[in-house]
Amino acid sequence: MKELLISQVSTSPDFIPLNPEISIIIPIFNEAETLENLIDTIATYLSHHLSYEIICIDDGSQDGSTEKLRQLANQRTDLKAIILRRNYGQTPAMAAGFNYAQGKIIVTLDGDLQNDPADIPRLIAKLNEGYDLVSGWRKNRQDDALTRLLPSKIANWIIAKLTGVQLHDYGCSLKAYRGELVADLNLYGELHRFLPALAYIEGARITELPVGHHPRRFGKSKYGLGRTFRVIMDLLTVVFMKKFLTRPMHVFGSLGLGLMTLGLLFGGYLTVLKLWGENIGTRPLLILAVLLTLTGVQLLSFGLLAELVMRTYHESQKRPIYRVREIIGHRVKG
Repeated sequence: MKELLISQVSTSPDFIPLNPEISIIIPIFNEAETLENLIDTIATYLSHHLSYEIICIDDGSQDGSTEKLRQLANQRTDLKAIILRRNYGQTPAMAAGFNYAQGKIIVTLDGDLQNDPADIPRLIAKLNEGYDLVSGWRKNRQDDALTRLLPSKIANWIIAKLTGVQLHDYGCSLKAYRGELVADLNLYGELHRFLPALAYIEGARITELPVGHHPRRFGKSKYGLGRTFRVIMDLLTVVFMKKFLTRPMHVFGSLGLGLMTLGLLFGGYLTVLKLWGENIGTRPLLILAVLLTLTGVQLLSFGLLAELVMRTYHESQKRPIYRVREIIGHRVKG
């Protein structure tokens, strides 16, 4: 997968290999005006840590960001530039960053300077209190009220209710993760906005922290109301994964059995009427009985197929259906 996503990784000739404590991941799409300031600011706030790396993933920028990243990566030993072959979207860009991050702690943020790098040490400190994921909460968000704030509040409320992860701000990119948690997360589609819910499925301890948010000074937002449909589809995917990832037959089978039972009951009722001499050929209930029975059989078949796919998915990747947080005590047999 890495070979498909990466076209070039730029490093300076005297690059010093790091085993960093912290990896900062920043998806970049047309952010040439903010890049140098952003990277310098992050480095300032992380300079007291033993080691860190900044990974910028250029997601098919067309405004000179790619050239700017190459220039900066050749000048700095703390920056790794990953240039994607085209614009894949924020989720694949973030997945590429996760794949190449080496830190024990992973921090993500946007490249537009609306997230405040000064909050990164606070997120890390909160993470070290025993959490697996600390999500930023843009409590005083500096965005348009009608097109951004109101839809965001409604979406956050719906997502929290359906996923069971009670956060105020799912859309904030500024988050801190433990490295072992990130290794368990597989991103597809546009699931980056649902990372807390995906982490919850993996058994993560999650909290949120109010963070700063600045007005946009350069460029324009890449988000809008047009993404609503995709968010809804991805939300349905996450809700299904949370409840039925390892037991899809429970949802398809329950629906299938319910519909098939109704169909058979209606069919039985019509059979009795037929035996009593009534004409049932023109009754709409006959069509409904056949439709319910066939739909029930199809849903049961889907459930069996989903079970096979799920087992293939877990077994082919040797992916366990559980996660161990810690093992206490040690006994030697013999």
